[in-house]
Amino acid sequence: MKSRKIEVIKCKKCESENVVKAGFLEGNQRFKCKNCGCQFQPNRSKGKPENIKRLAILLYMCGLSMRTIAKITKTDLHAVYRWIRAFAEKNYEKPTPKSSEVVVELDEMWHYIKDKKTNVGFGRLIAAIPETEYLSV
Repeated sequence: MKSRKIEVIKCKKCESENVVKAGFLEGNQRFKCKNCGCQFQPNRSKGKPENIKRLAILLYMCGLSMRTIAKITKTDLHAVYRWIRAFAEKNYEKPTPKSSEVVVELDEMWHYIKDKKTNVGFGRLIAAIPETEYLSV
């Protein structure tokens, strides 16, 4: 006779062994904990495979946008962003500034915040009209 190994299923939240079967979800057996009421699937894999994540990072390094990568890998845009960010934090060091000075770039917009005299654009509307024989009257 072959001995059968009984697999003990534990709740993912409270680690209790007091669980019952609660149907199927996408072909996998689902369980429900009698103590805390948590429903879970013990053999469900979460996330995308590592090779998909590496492909996404490689495509990003080649210049593709994150939205395009999300379409190619059939994943969420935010997941692609998290993969790239995690890769960058793990493999690259943030450069430290050479001095304690802070450089701030200001736009021309600050001139017009207090008293803007025009209704359109960032300032005066300037149009250059070339003087050619086409404009002679």
